[in-house]
Parts: sequence; C-alpha cells; structure tokens
Amino acid sequence: MSVKAGLVSLGCPKNLVDSEIMLGLLKNAGFTITNREQEADVLIINTCSFINAAKEESINTILELARFKEEGSCRAILVAGCLAQRYPQELMSEMPEIDCLLGTGAVPEVIRAVQAALAGEKLSLVGAPGYLHHADLPRLLSTPPYTAFLKIADGCDNRCSYCVIPSVRGSFRSRPADDLVDEAKKLAAGKVKELVLVAQDTTRYGFDLYGKPVLAALLKRIAALDGLIWLRLLYSYPALISDELIGVIASEKKVCRYLDLPLQHASNKILERMNRRGNRQETVQLVEKLRSAIPGISLRTSFIVGFPGETEADFMELSDFVKAVKFDRVGIFTYSREENTAAADMPGQVPEEIKVERRDRLMALQQGISLELNKKKVGDVIPVLIEGRHTKKPGVYLGRSEGDAPGIDGKVYVRSDLELDPGDLVQVLVSGAAEYDLTGELI
Repeated sequence: MSVKAGLVSLGCPKNLVDSEIMLGLLKNAGFTITNREQEADVLIINTCSFINAAKEESINTILELARFKEEGSCRAILVAGCLAQRYPQELMSEMPEIDCLLGTGAVPEVIRAVQAALAGEKLSLVGAPGYLHHADLPRLLSTPPYTAFLKIADGCDNRCSYCVIPSVRGSFRSRPADDLVDEAKKLAAGKVKELVLVAQDTTRYGFDLYGKPVLAALLKRIAALDGLIWLRLLYSYPALISDELIGVIASEKKVCRYLDLPLQHASNKILERMNRRGNRQETVQLVEKLRSAIPGISLRTSFIVGFPGETEADFMELSDFVKAVKFDRVGIFTYSREENTAAADMPGQVPEEIKVERRDRLMALQQGISLELNKKKVGDVIPVLIEGRHTKKPGVYLGRSEGDAPGIDGKVYVRSDLELDPGDLVQVLVSGAAEYDLTGELI
C-alpha cells in the first residue's frame, strides 16, 4: 500500500508554486496525494512568515493538523517554507509536533525529508535560500485547470526597511527565459488558458542574467504560444516599468490590461523611511502614462498604514492620493513590526488601535471609489473567464474579467441560458455593479 501525503499551502502564489513542485516530486516517487487530512500518513505545511498574521496562521495550522497524529493516520508532520527558514531552532525546540523542517532552499529535498520523518528521524533541512526551480521538475497543479502561476524569479534585492523576504528567500534570481518558455508550453499543453506571472519583483526579471530587465521580451515569447488566452502580471515594482513593457501590454492581445503596482505609501517622507525607490510625483506620472497608453487598464496597488513615524498628516496625504488617483483595486495592511528589519528599531512606532482605525478609514474610502468605477462599466461588453456555476442561483455562473486576478480581486456573475464550462472565455454585457463584483448577461 502506498504512503498517502497531504499538503497545505499558505501565503502567496509564489509559495504555492513551491508546494506544487513538492506534490509533483512526491507523486513521481510513488506517494498517493490526498486532500483528506485525516487519511494522510504524512502532512506537509508550506508556511508563510511575511507578517505577524501570517506567522500566526502558520503556527495555528501546524497545531491543527498535528491532531491527526492522534485522530487520524498521520505519522509525520513536515513544516516547509518561510517560517521554517526564518525560525528553524525555535520550531524544533518549541514544537515537538514537528518531525522535519524544510527551508525555502530545500524544496527538491522533500522526498528525503518525508522518508526520514516516516522512519522516526528528526531532521532540519534549512540552509541557504538559493533554490530556483526549472521546467523539468514535476509539478502537480492545485489551481483550477484553466489557470496556473508561472514563477519567473525568486528572492529580492530591494531591501525595503519593513521586509524579511531577502533573509528568507535570498537575493533576486531570475529563471532563464528558455526554461520559462518551456514550462509555459507544458502548462498550455495541459489546457492552462491563463498564466499569471509572479516573482517578488516581476519588473526586475532578467536583470541578474542579462544585465537589464527583459520582462517585455519574455511576455512576447510566451504570448506567441498556442493555447493561452490571458497572461497576467503581479508584483510589478513601479520604478522598473519601462516604455517597452507598457508597449507590450498595450499591443499584445493576450496580455491582460491589468497591472499590480505595490506602492506601499504616498507620503515621500514615509516612502524614504521604507527605503522605497520613487516618489509620489513619479507615481502620478506613471499612472497617467499607463492610462494614456493602455485605455481600460485596471490598476491594483497595496498600501501599509501605521508605518513608524506616520503622522495623521502623512495618512491624510495617502488618503488624498487614493482619492485623486482612483485605483481599481487596493489592498490595505497595517504595519507589522518584524524583528531583524530596519523598521522594527525605528522611533515613532504607531499604536495598534491607530493602525486599525486608519486601515478601516482608507478601506471605506476605497470601497466608494471601487463602486463608482464599477458603476461606469454598466453597459460595457467585457470578456469573462468562466470559473464555475453559482451554487445557489440556477442559470448563474461565476467568472473573472481581465481586470480581476485569481484569489484577490472580484467576480463577475453571469446569467446564461447556455451551458458554460470552466475555462470558457465569453462576452458579457455588464448590467449591475457592487463595490467589488459585477453582474451581467451572456451575449
């Protein structure tokens, strides 16, 4: 009887790709993959440790799954990913539930780790975070069959003062373009229709290998592949968005008119304390250029409120910026004080209740903006990627527009008398709007 392995992936899509590689390696080695945690002989938790909330979720998940050692078939618990990389000694000494640790650089060692854990060996495979996967590694997709993430690089060189990513993921490392095209071909051959390109900083892609960013050229090569209908970019550092990249987004029909720009703040004082390149005026100019060159583009961003030294005036500057620019999508996070970062030791730490109050105020402001922008789409005809049926409303399907990234943005609710399948790309007349979602009729 084969050994059953289960895996829970936490955190970002970049972490999910590592999880899918581990699942592929396990399957190729003869393990049976199960999503029934109580039946698994070994359970793997691929963790996140970016902010306090992510660390708490990771710890709680480990403890929750460890109960299957008593209530289920589990004989071993493996903890992988960023939490294992960041706190190996603490986890092994304070959590006896854990049998093995697998750092971010040890993804290909998952078979060795599982075998050792099942044999009763306590093992910590945490070294330098230098791993970079390649197209020849097996991968078992956990996303819907029509969508997949393509991790084009790992690590980060930006050194933002609040961020632990360089210490847990290492320096920025691009995958060779030929290797990425090979993987994209395999995914397209497997009926993937939407590829979402991810990295810690997608716009830096190629700088370490080719001496300059070459994301635009990579997009052109992947867009030429048969089978794909959408290419989407996430995590695009604004300072490296070139005219060439803007031109490719504008001209390549398969590249979604969508860009994720993690800005983090709009006060130049706070941006400098964050060690972010660029300033408010440069951002405004970039947004104007994008909207002029790419009519209809959806712009997503994220902001951190309550950063050390942020005054009410700084927050109001951010609020005024959000009100003026009117982003289509916004994620807002309270500052998380992370040890071993420059920001953790800065004076002017903001009380938690003020952080939460500022987040809620900014979210309320953005909800009104989102509703205003969505209402302007009523009467438009838009392409929608169908994801499945509505579970409670007959004749209604769920989908996403090209302005909606999987897992983080809104939905389009589509009424249709025709039978639709997940992965279908259909034309929809928008008939209604809410803060985040649209409704419409199949044309």
